[in-house]
Amino acid sequence: MRVLVLGAGGMLGRDLVDAAERSAHEVTALGHAELDVTDAAAVEAAVQASRPQWVANCAAYTRVDDAEHEAEEALRVNGEAAGVVARAAWAAGATALYPSTDYVFDGEKKSDYVESDPVAPLSSYGRSKLAGERAGEGHLVVRSSWLFGVGGRNFVETMLGLAARRDELRVVEDQVGSPTFTPHLAEGLVGLMEADARGVRHLTAGGSCSWRDFAREIFARTGAPVRVAGCTTEDFGAPAPRPRRSVLASEHPDTPKLPHWTEGLDAYLAARVPA
Repeated sequence: MRVLVLGAGGMLGRDLVDAAERSAHEVTALGHAELDVTDAAAVEAAVQASRPQWVANCAAYTRVDDAEHEAEEALRVNGEAAGVVARAAWAAGATALYPSTDYVFDGEKKSDYVESDPVAPLSSYGRSKLAGERAGEGHLVVRSSWLFGVGGRNFVETMLGLAARRDELRVVEDQVGSPTFTPHLAEGLVGLMEADARGVRHLTAGGSCSWRDFAREIFARTGAPVRVAGCTTEDFGAPAPRPRRSVLASEHPDTPKLPHWTEGLDAYLAARVPA
């Protein structure tokens, strides 16, 4: 299988390149320095040159809070550029893979969200990702959540950085999701491409927790002497609204099953290079 990975310098992009190469696929990896996904002519040329069967668009605007005042830029990268990539893939006879997010939901559902549930994003970031989902016909959209991986900005490193300076933290306890280790997600994405999947799929780590519970597990596993108190979303006061409960499940029985989020945390801590 020939795979072109765009945004290959990012956290998920690097892990997807690694996972595809480990599965003996032929991979072309282009980071932002090599290709601007908003440049239609450059994207079309890159796709035609690599002759892929799959174009994995891991290039993304991921700064959720900044997107509230940079909505046009988030939409340009996450929405409009997704259309550019999808059209270039289609013209070359390839299929586009678009990683998306649990933030396309409003979090009001009491049970897990499945692929056919109505979407209702609360934030500019969520709206930009939904625009990307809708930017191409016949491609594969994979929604995941709360990503963390080695070499990228993530919640685990934020918590460990704070632990070096504080002995008590307040962490949001009324948002619940599934922290997903990006190497595990990447392996699942490769599996979906190998199965020639189409449409929308939900793919996250097993289990769920709040941000507060996630922080407590991080400190318990690292031995950091930090007390973690809970706070509400309103008390925390982040600029972008988040869904309160955005646990995802798949209604497709052939969707890969990823390890539990605690297994992902253990793997991350074993692989990370301390700051």
